[in-house]
Amino acid sequence: MSKVAVKKSVEDKAAVLTDVKGYARKIWLAGLGAYAKAGQEGVGYFKELVKTGEGVEQKGKKLVNEQVEAANSQIGSVKNTVIGVKGKVDVQLDKIEKAFDTRVASALNRIGIPSKQDVETLSAKLDELSALLEHVARTK
Repeated sequence: MSKVAVKKSVEDKAAVLTDVKGYARKIWLAGLGAYAKAGQEGVGYFKELVKTGEGVEQKGKKLVNEQVEAANSQIGSVKNTVIGVKGKVDVQLDKIEKAFDTRVASALNRIGIPSKQDVETLSAKLDELSALLEHVARTK
């Protein structure tokens, strides 16, 4: 019986080996088939992906352009507000400057220092006198 059992065991192992080889071949052929099918359908799938990508790109550009336009309009309105405020500030600064100049001139006048207008008036009178003196000197 031992010969029969050994023979049957060897036959079983050979059958299993044949089955393994068959399965390995089927797996190999399935891989080749998947590769070939992917090659055939891959071009179409690639084209579909490109088309989808183009659509997404256009939507993205449109969204970015809308956001840029919205930001630019907000910047424009803020700029106009700033320009208005700047004009008001300039007017207020002019008023403050004039008030300061008036007070400084008043204080200088009180302590006996002549103002710019006083110096200009005096200078004009000196020019008149100089011209008169030159005229008198030429006539002598």
